[in-house]
Amino acid sequence: MHEPGCALHRRLHAALAPADLIAVGAVRRRLRAALNHWGVPELADTAELLASELVTNALLHTERGAVLDVVLTPEQRLRIEVQDTTSRLPNRRTPSETATSGRGLLLVEALADDWGVQLRGDGKVTWFELGAA
Repeated sequence: MHEPGCALHRRLHAALAPADLIAVGAVRRRLRAALNHWGVPELADTAELLASELVTNALLHTERGAVLDVVLTPEQRLRIEVQDTTSRLPNRRTPSETATSGRGLLLVEALADDWGVQLRGDGKVTWFELGAA
């Protein structure tokens, strides 16, 4: 039997239907609850913000939805991956001061400890990592 806090239980997985932007709120709530349960609530605000940016981008710019995978390693490093079905790489934009979108990658670059994109045969995975203090 494994305790809920053990490494085998420090995973979260969610599949999101195409264009289901309402599901982003549920993903945020599940992520915050998981991080609290795993004992790293200090990561919740940043993880929620960045995960919702990546998930929203995947849902807006692809036709087949997205898959979110979250893992907290025994070293307290959080890795969040968002997989989609397009091989189009995300690009950084320079939004105007009044623009209501276009800041997602800027936020990821500014707040994540590390991030990147991996192309796969069926699309790509955009990921970021955060370390617990």
